Amino acid sequence: MSGIDIASIKAKLNDEILAVASPEELESLRLKYLGRKGVLAELTGIIPTLAQEERVCFGREVNAFKAHVSSLISEKRHSLGAAAEEDAGVDISLPGIAHELGHLHPLTQVTQEICAIFSRMGFAVIDGPEIETEFNNFTGLNIPLEHPSREAFDTFYLDAAAGKEGRYLLRSQTSTMQIRAMKAQRPPLAIVAPGRVYRPDAVDASHSFMFNQIEGFVVDENITFGDLKGVLEFFAKSVFGKETKMRFRPHFFPYTEPSAEVDISCIICGGKGCSVCGRKGWLEILGAGMIHPHVFKNVGYPCGKYAGFAFGMGADRIAMLKYGIDDIRMFFTNDARFLKQF
Repeated sequence: MSGIDIASIKAKLNDEILAVASPEELESLRLKYLGRKGVLAELTGIIPTLAQEERVCFGREVNAFKAHVSSLISEKRHSLGAAAEEDAGVDISLPGIAHELGHLHPLTQVTQEICAIFSRMGFAVIDGPEIETEFNNFTGLNIPLEHPSREAFDTFYLDAAAGKEGRYLLRSQTSTMQIRAMKAQRPPLAIVAPGRVYRPDAVDASHSFMFNQIEGFVVDENITFGDLKGVLEFFAKSVFGKETKMRFRPHFFPYTEPSAEVDISCIICGGKGCSVCGRKGWLEILGAGMIHPHVFKNVGYPCGKYAGFAFGMGADRIAMLKYGIDDIRMFFTNDARFLKQF
């Protein structure tokens, strides 16, 4: 046999590790046993000198000893580190301070969900400036000068002028992106445009001077009102559930003809009638219609060549209906108790 007593070497190591009192001493001990010229290297060097029948047994003992040394040094390093923290006044027995993770605002969640639904139908999502021109906000959309929405009490006008396109203003609708997109490119177009809009409304449970809107539109040859219905039905069922029913009511918008208000069956009572829907069984969610020919003319599209539809919805209202929120101000007060629910 080799004549080397590994058990006695292990016993000596155990005594030496107990005497270690600093990281520096521990490193010296590590080098003594695991270094290039250490004890383990000497033991490994003996293996080739042994008879074939002794090598396997002795090699197994050397490997076990190596694992033992590594384990003892690792444990000692950990205990020395803990002792150092205690000496520095750190109480490692106290639980750590948890960092609370944030999450997306409910309006952002709803907006992203809506945009994702239309993206699945092939719509592109675009964004644009909140400071707009009168042309993009009104004139291009076939809203005449005498329309009440163009009065100063209904729109935030800025002092600067935009030249040929009129005054600058804070956009009152994201329909401005319809004009911008159609001026920039030719059909086919399928676009949704989310964003903040501004109107000088008195703030109450259902109104705010700033809110979020999503405009959507499609322009191509041979687009029909049936296409509009199909798109909006898919949207309504995706957001509010497959059992949701939808109806169209005739309405008037300067930029669409024909125009409609779109309702869904009340998500609270299922259309039976309750306090939320005013006992009517229906909830209004958006306005829509076929794009007016004057809008196409204003952006330079050839007369009669294209058809299209447009729709607009308040993301705040969709979120209020989806989550049963009865006060729009809750979205903007930054009350953590409210926001944590989402």
